[in-house]
Amino acid sequence: MQVLVTRPEPDASEFAALCRENGLAPVLCPLMEVVFEAAAVDLEGVGALAFTSANGVRAFTANSADKTLPVFAVGEATAQTAADAGFDAVKIAGGDVEALAGLIGEHRDSLSGEVLHIAGAARAGDLIAALNAQRIAARRMTLYTMREAEALPLAIVSTDADWAAFFSPRTAALFAKLVYSAGAGERFGNMRAACLSNAVAEAAGAMAWRSVHVAGARNAAAMVALMKDLESQTRGA
Repeated sequence: MQVLVTRPEPDASEFAALCRENGLAPVLCPLMEVVFEAAAVDLEGVGALAFTSANGVRAFTANSADKTLPVFAVGEATAQTAADAGFDAVKIAGGDVEALAGLIGEHRDSLSGEVLHIAGAARAGDLIAALNAQRIAARRMTLYTMREAEALPLAIVSTDADWAAFFSPRTAALFAKLVYSAGAGERFGNMRAACLSNAVAEAAGAMAWRSVHVAGARNAAAMVALMKDLESQTRGA
């Protein structure tokens, strides 16, 4: 069973490895490339770091060696990236900006300074506004951008994959845009879309898929389980 892996590197290769471990055949076709910026990170007055993506962690560690600050991570994958990078105190939110703001609010009494949100140039939600609404001092530093593909990768044009896996609304929407720009919408009518969240599924819905499905949890393992389980049900039927 072939799966289109649309997320950027290094997450694409990590997810592909997980797919192979579970008997799936990944086809790597990243639709975006992460571009990190080089900048001095001012941590004066900062009491905690907030990351809304694993790329935020990578961007921070590319510019600062400081691993002493407590970290608030938007979800499991981001938290794992922070832990792997050497951060010891990592708290995990429920997978979106609203949940992250709520988590930080729950720990406001432990903050020794403002919250520094390391972000990309394009963001889903406004963490700073959500924190300021709780009267929590916070500021944002943009340390990376996502460069979008301008045309469909050859791996997608020539694929006969069974699934396309989407981890963000932006990627799902970009996929649909590139497919229709190439006049290739009909060839994906027999393919299923595996989506990390309802928001991702909504963006994927811009295309006419065989079906669109949402993982039971917001992590890569749940995405793999979703595809395996549905394929097993289909064969059983």
